[in-house]
Amino acid sequence: MHGPSSELPVAFQDVTIVAGDVTLIGDINLIFLPGLPTVLIGPNGAGKTTLLRAAMGLIPATRGRITWGGRDAAPPDRRAIMFQRPVMLRRSAIDNIFYALAAANAPREARQDRANDLLKLVGLQNLADRPARLLSGGEQQKLALARALARAPTVLFLDEPTASLDPYATKAMEDVVHAVTRLGVKVVMSTHDLGQAKRIAGDIVLLHRGRLIESGPADAFFAGPHTEEARRFIAGELLV
Repeated sequence: MHGPSSELPVAFQDVTIVAGDVTLIGDINLIFLPGLPTVLIGPNGAGKTTLLRAAMGLIPATRGRITWGGRDAAPPDRRAIMFQRPVMLRRSAIDNIFYALAAANAPREARQDRANDLLKLVGLQNLADRPARLLSGGEQQKLALARALARAPTVLFLDEPTASLDPYATKAMEDVVHAVTRLGVKVVMSTHDLGQAKRIAGDIVLLHRGRLIESGPADAFFAGPHTEEARRFIAGELLV
């Protein structure tokens, strides 16, 4: 689906983001490479959402540098983000996608086929004409993912996409993430669910209080974490 991404790698170099007198993330050094999904984990307030928004280019670094494909100011044409609580437009499912395709300047003559393909990818092809706001929570999340994919991103940021979903809807969303990954899209997502992280992640990033605690391949992280904070988090203990 995609050739080499001009957005990758996404690199954080000594990045600090401050709001007022609160440090949201501090001294982050991190790189997102092509391949399997990168999963951000950590307790509430760890900085996961801030990091995703910064990676998307929505929040500037107070200090440090974020680069996309080695550039400081890359236009976010091939990046997309799906927020935890996406808003559905007051129109049908497929019209939500048409709106996203128009916003992405997709060729008008290709929009119908592209919208159908996206609905099929997320398993909503039989609900194309259903009002989006009447879809179930899981269906709305899948539609929001289809809208994000309307940008044809090479990098897709997902902010806890299954936080409010039941196990069936969660499994369906994870299947879509796997399908998107197979199409060549780099997925970076946050989650509170360690089981989900094990199922999806190629590599793990553990954040706590805005600091990068540990990162590395998922198998090695879960088999033998290097830090006490990581060991405690995997064991289900509260990080304070």
